[in-house]
Amino acid sequence: MVAMPPDEVVKRLGSGLLAFPVTHLDDELAFDEAAYRDNIGWLTAQGCAGMFPAGGTGEFFSLTPNEVERVVRAAVEEAPTGMPVIAPAGHGTASAVDMARSAARAGADGILLLPPYLTEAGQSGLEQHVRAVCRATDLAVIVYNRANAVYTDMTLARLAGDCPTLVGFKDGIGDIEQMARVHARLGDRLLYVGGLPTAEMFAMPYQALGLTTYSSAIYNFLPGFALEFYDAVQRRDADYVHAAMNSFFLPYGDLRSRRPGYAVSIIKAGMRVIGRPAGPVRPPLTDLTRDELEDLAALIEKVSSR
Repeated sequence: MVAMPPDEVVKRLGSGLLAFPVTHLDDELAFDEAAYRDNIGWLTAQGCAGMFPAGGTGEFFSLTPNEVERVVRAAVEEAPTGMPVIAPAGHGTASAVDMARSAARAGADGILLLPPYLTEAGQSGLEQHVRAVCRATDLAVIVYNRANAVYTDMTLARLAGDCPTLVGFKDGIGDIEQMARVHARLGDRLLYVGGLPTAEMFAMPYQALGLTTYSSAIYNFLPGFALEFYDAVQRRDADYVHAAMNSFFLPYGDLRSRRPGYAVSIIKAGMRVIGRPAGPVRPPLTDLTRDELEDLAALIEKVSSR
């Protein structure tokens, strides 16, 4: 299986909404591959521009390296021809390098490089981390700016100058000054992806900073609404965006913020509500309570019945 060239990955990912599917688990918390494959087929048929299996929404932090490769391979095999599939790599640098090579074996088209595990690092160390992954694979690489991996514009400029397969910058911090500096310094050298929890809430203001697309977690259970909202952002329909914010995204954000980790748990809960259950979340995450599930169901019904 031949991977998509990095420039084509950028073109396709930048053309639409990006899906970050959950990872299906059975009642014993084992990977439910059959259910996962069925869901990937359903999700990719809805109209997303790219697929990021086993990412943050897919509980990357709770999967073993072997499971990550299985999940990625299943997504590659179920995704339609021409849809880029971007695999995760993370933890320490040696582990990230191994995962990048694993992604290539599984047939992925690119790497989303997540923050290193646990430890803090300065810009020099982060730069070496990215360089090591870029050297290990010919696949397109997108860095995830989040938690203990916050890249300055100068670091990114050096990396972009030396690493031709570094093609993207996903922001999960929300620092406007940092994003403005990065976009001003690198321009269209990188693809910029919105990656904050419930990225829709930041989609319109982030357009001016070069973020033309974003990761949509709600696409898992409200794909039609997610795509409709994305289209409204692209045409700068402020009336639609503000109405959707007030009717859905603000109360949804309040529900998501009730407990740590609910940014993932609430997505699996949403899939349960629409009749496409993906199983429980693995510890240390916890599932929504019954009352919270009912609150989410009411929000989903409001959107679905419009």
